[in-house]
Amino acid sequence: MKQLFLDSSMNLICKYQSFSDYDKKKLRYGLEGIYLTITKLVILLILAILLNMFKEFILVTVLFNIIRYTGFGFHAEKSYQCLFFSTFNFIAIPFLLLHIQLSDFIVYTLCAVCIFHYLLFAPADTKKRPLSNKKKRIIRKVLTVMIGLCYTLAIVLLHNEFWTDILLSALICEVVFISPITYLIFRQPYNNYNVLNARNSI
Repeated sequence: MKQLFLDSSMNLICKYQSFSDYDKKKLRYGLEGIYLTITKLVILLILAILLNMFKEFILVTVLFNIIRYTGFGFHAEKSYQCLFFSTFNFIAIPFLLLHIQLSDFIVYTLCAVCIFHYLLFAPADTKKRPLSNKKKRIIRKVLTVMIGLCYTLAIVLLHNEFWTDILLSALICEVVFISPITYLIFRQPYNNYNVLNARNSI
């Protein structure tokens, strides 16, 4: 199915404009990314609908992407890893929180643990996108912590079980994405800016 999509799309695009071999490779790579993103999203939406948590899935995804924008985090290298990781974060974690009763103490403790993780590990870069600029890393860390504190404040002020589950899911998801353990499990290098800075100093 993927091959059919890529071949038909490439034939259609190249029919109206000529590209070099290098540009064709870049174009095909981009189309593959679009295909994988759409198919992954469709699978996750189907799972969310089957589990009767469509609204929760959408809200967690939106709130997570806000904090991920500054905190960055793990990117799977293979499509099946990405699907598994996304299912765990955007389906399993919210589903679990929606079906268990947590005391205020546990909720606030989890929020504090998340904020602490952001202080330690955000922003988490990748091999393809190392964050070599120290000033930008500090700014992103501060912004990530501030967003985390805003989510925590919303949990405290709203004191609503539904929104607590949604906001806490987003906070926990970002912790998973920036954790060195996640990088270790998937055998990806961590703190990639150190490697880049070392190369530049040679």
